[in-house]
Amino acid sequence: MQTAQNKVVFVSMSDVASGAESVLLMAALASKAPILFLKKVADRGLKIPAGHDIKYVTDKSMFAGFLGLINLLKPYRSGYVIFSTHPYLNAWLGFLKRIGYLESKLIARECTSVFTRYNGLKKWSYQLAYRLGYPAINLVVCQTKLMRDDFLKNVTFVKAQKVIIQENPIDQAQIKLSAGLPLNDPDAGIDFICAAGRLIPEKGFSVLIRAFLYIKKKHPDLKLLIFGEGPQKIMLEKLITAYRLESRVILKGWTDNPMPYFKHAKICVVSSLKEGFPNVLLQMMILNPAVVSTLCAGEIENIPGITKAEVNNAIDLAFAISSTMNKRVSASKKLVQQFLHNRNPGFFIDSILNALQ
Repeated sequence: MQTAQNKVVFVSMSDVASGAESVLLMAALASKAPILFLKKVADRGLKIPAGHDIKYVTDKSMFAGFLGLINLLKPYRSGYVIFSTHPYLNAWLGFLKRIGYLESKLIARECTSVFTRYNGLKKWSYQLAYRLGYPAINLVVCQTKLMRDDFLKNVTFVKAQKVIIQENPIDQAQIKLSAGLPLNDPDAGIDFICAAGRLIPEKGFSVLIRAFLYIKKKHPDLKLLIFGEGPQKIMLEKLITAYRLESRVILKGWTDNPMPYFKHAKICVVSSLKEGFPNVLLQMMILNPAVVSTLCAGEIENIPGITKAEVNNAIDLAFAISSTMNKRVSASKKLVQQFLHNRNPGFFIDSILNALQ
């Protein structure tokens, strides 16, 4: 492996169990490399194997984490490859390199397309962060061609040859193992649709609930289970009540292992409006032959074996769900496996380190 020829350290904003952090953990485990976390979350964190080299800056504010990271980076100031995966964190590391504190090479993975996802002050803050730190980044990793094109359009001071495309990794063996655990849940006792993600506008759960409204009469025993926590919880609860779907649409909250639900669902759905690339989609594809996804990220239109729907279109999403329930999908299993073949974590990190050379 390339990691045997490079001293690598991974840096993460926190150990929260979300997509970007999960990708970084997979790469760190494959590399047998340490992980530095700016902040330790109280609960709902990543499942990190015992004995893996991890360090935390703080369990308090993220601001304290950014400041304390300077001291935690002392052993890695030179001779290392530092890999991080959030624009603010990437920019902070780049800024520390620009002022001479860091000499190690920096790899920055883009976790989302910030220029199309955000507006106003939030977007401006990202633009400022890119300007302050990214000129010192040695390699920028984008998840799709669309993300790379968007990055280069907006971050013109980073040379194109420094920006590569590397698809997200997925640990198929671990996902299948997790999915094998028993599913003892009355809500899963009958047919159900499954979705998962933070309860934020970008995930499109309000669109999914409206789509379910269109199909519920034809499938009177079908439920919709949504996993996740977030600021839209109250709004979604009100929407469910307004549509009188209290017994049919269940906000299940956070779970550390949604894989058995993905495996046993009648259909798995990604309803997002905008994503870098939804890692949950890959998990669903591994476990279930019936998957529906909106065209919320680049390359989704080319994925075999799944049904696609327009973004932010409840009627089209409802049609995609209905058609998937009625069609035969087993014939596409081989194509799906071919699509997922080169997405193991070891291949992911080796490809990136090769590009850095």
